[in-house]
Amino acid sequence: MIRLKTVCVDDELPSLKLMKEYCEMVSGIELVKTFSNSKEAIAFLEKTKVDLLLLDIRMPGFTGIELLQQINYKPLCIFITADLDSAVQAYELDVIDYLIKPVPFARFEKSVNKAMEYKRFTAFNDADEKIIMFKSDYMIQRMRLADILWVEGFGEYIKLVGRFKNFTLLQRMTEFAEQYAYLGFIRIHKSYLVLAQDIESYSSSMVKLKMGHELPVGRVYKQNVQLRG
Repeated sequence: MIRLKTVCVDDELPSLKLMKEYCEMVSGIELVKTFSNSKEAIAFLEKTKVDLLLLDIRMPGFTGIELLQQINYKPLCIFITADLDSAVQAYELDVIDYLIKPVPFARFEKSVNKAMEYKRFTAFNDADEKIIMFKSDYMIQRMRLADILWVEGFGEYIKLVGRFKNFTLLQRMTEFAEQYAYLGFIRIHKSYLVLAQDIESYSSSMVKLKMGHELPVGRVYKQNVQLRG
């Protein structure tokens, strides 16, 4: 069974205590630590990777949104807050859910189950196919690895270019490349990732994919193409 290593951050001690009690009632949560100080939480999270953050938004020091932006990796996140005005900004960070205090346990449990489902299927493998799951347009989407032609990056976003449909994700190219390197994605250009198995041929400046598409090869990424497994 999946257990999410979880950290809860809230400057309101009664709320922090309630979230701790809720976490103890959900078998899929392993509550690693709680913090009432966002700066202390950041210091901890920079050294310790967790799966899920339960964050208040309005806190002294760093807000929950700033905290999520500060750490150098991307855990799943559920905002639990009395702040009604930050929902749009929060969802732009691709969070799992946005809960308004006071939060009933049933609503909390539903949100955590959603996080567990996302974690379970982010990189799902079975005997016949590999599937990745991700958040796009405020919905959890599924895409077969075999249907991905290439990944294109532009600033804070990436586009999964597919055989049948494209998806835009709020995620940096570097983060995606690190997250899914084990599936065979290699970087051939500052703006392009491809699956190594899909490369049919290449030159010093171009990669030709098995589906016939041609993409540029960046000078500093030539070795990635040459050393592909």
